[in-house]
Amino acid sequence: MHEPSASPQELMAENETLRARMAYLLEQAERNHEIMCRHQAFDLEIVGAGSFPELVGTIFSTLPVISDLDIVTLSLIDQNADIYTVMHRLGVDFETLPNLMFCEHAVELGFDMAPERLPRPLLGAFVPGRHHAMFPQPPAGLRSVALVPLLRNKRLIGSLNLGSADPSRFTPALGTDFVEHMGSIIAICLENVISNEMLKYIGLTDSLTGAYNRRYMDRRLVEEIARARRQGYRLSCMYIDIDHFKRVNDTVGHQGGDDVLREVCTRIKAELRMSDALCRFGGEEFVVVLIDADLENASMVANRIRASVAGTPVGLSTGEEVAVTVSIGVAALTDFERDHAIEGVAQELIASADAALYQAKAAGRNQVITFA
Repeated sequence: MHEPSASPQELMAENETLRARMAYLLEQAERNHEIMCRHQAFDLEIVGAGSFPELVGTIFSTLPVISDLDIVTLSLIDQNADIYTVMHRLGVDFETLPNLMFCEHAVELGFDMAPERLPRPLLGAFVPGRHHAMFPQPPAGLRSVALVPLLRNKRLIGSLNLGSADPSRFTPALGTDFVEHMGSIIAICLENVISNEMLKYIGLTDSLTGAYNRRYMDRRLVEEIARARRQGYRLSCMYIDIDHFKRVNDTVGHQGGDDVLREVCTRIKAELRMSDALCRFGGEEFVVVLIDADLENASMVANRIRASVAGTPVGLSTGEEVAVTVSIGVAALTDFERDHAIEGVAQELIASADAALYQAKAAGRNQVITFA
């Protein structure tokens, strides 16, 4: 028995349904192509990032827009705070990156850290108590999240955290290929830029003492003078010299002299703020730039440094002890004229501190003299 043929009205209805379905699929294909193009452009942008703040800033500003997310945060594993310390010393302002967090141990990120398998993305409903570390300041209405492990050579370096007000955006049943790909690109970029920043930092520091070197100070002082001119804060400079250092080397040897340099540097650092900059300027000479400090405040800090060095003998690796003192010259920035070349003003500031140091040494050493 033959099936009755469809009526013209039924064929037209079926045709309309097929056309609507085709239009929907074409719309979805165009939308997916547009999303893919946006993400390819994002990948190229972060691959080309030349610095840590540029990379992280791009992730926070661009990814929420192209992926229609309500929040993106980044958690990095930073045992011993090495990354934070280096980035801070290179001038990264973390207050402008509130969605960047650091943790000391991988277990704090909440992934399954079973040794026989790699951690996988975690998708599901937003639970404030469980996800507070990843979203310390969640937007109102946050409903679903994806925590994407950032892996390099099977090592977890952090977590990319995505949040949406749509409760169905991230569910455990969804596939994770796309976010894993995104996480792998971001992990590669992060590792590369952090490594480059670390190398940059090493190139600007003194290997013996860990203080900055003269190359760094030349650059930093110019930057701080320009900032002091714009923002109107005070800037001071200290020139520090270890008294009779040749005698120290002659008495306890060069290894003992290195011990003295390291310990004096440590005692200087202990009296400074994170915003201040300390560099080893020469053999036994150190220069300090004090941010937002006038001559009186800088002189007080210098006297604390002098007392700290002179107060306790330096213990050497050989078990011996040696008494050490320092002489310090202090000068404050007085030239705020914008038409004066900053490089010349920087040289003049250091020269003024050096002249005060010369007076301190001529007056008997182990004292602080301010430039008048």
